[in-house]
Amino acid sequence: MSVPGLRPPLAVEVVARLRDAVASGRWVVGEKIPPETELVAELGVSRGTLREAVKALAHAGLFEVLRGDGTYVRATSEISGTAQRVYREHTDEDVLQVRFALDTQAARLAAASATQGIVAELRDLLERRRDSWAAEDYAAWSAADWAFHLRVAEASGNALLHELYDSFGDVFHGTKMVQRLEAGFDGALATGHEELLEAIEAGDGDAAVATVIANLDYCMGWMPGR
Repeated sequence: MSVPGLRPPLAVEVVARLRDAVASGRWVVGEKIPPETELVAELGVSRGTLREAVKALAHAGLFEVLRGDGTYVRATSEISGTAQRVYREHTDEDVLQVRFALDTQAARLAAASATQGIVAELRDLLERRRDSWAAEDYAAWSAADWAFHLRVAEASGNALLHELYDSFGDVFHGTKMVQRLEAGFDGALATGHEELLEAIEAGDGDAAVATVIANLDYCMGWMPGR
């Protein structure tokens, strides 16, 4: 709780400014932030205060400090950073099981609130997904597939659900690429995709949930060791 008239510790202010630099896109994921001397001059703080702020954001998963190299951006928010760090400690199957909760709720809410504009965007993404799979361009296929599911989550209208879903990004992509390497996996499956879009366009939440579950059941069957 903040106290009127009492400024927060300087390191907290620096954390906020560094976080804003990431959120605004000034520094993107994978990029090295400016050197310590440059940031000290820009922010008008001591090296100790800057290091305390960087350490806090590294603990939150936004930054990774590589000794002798520099500090890199690893996530766009604390939720994303923490989620990615935690999810990597679990199996693809664990992650996919969590998707049952997120995907089904996103689908149900999207069916109730998606506009025709969103439906058109989703249709374009599915066309790109189908074309990429047919062309065996698996990187483009994975990107289009992920963009489709993320847009459904955004179409739910629940900003927190969307942010949580987005935090899975790298992990979900990893799962999908493992599946793709298995001979016989159908990366153009209509279940959970074209069928989901039809349910969303029709405003049928139950049908949306049913096809999402069928798709995830199919994906679960392709997990390594199954």
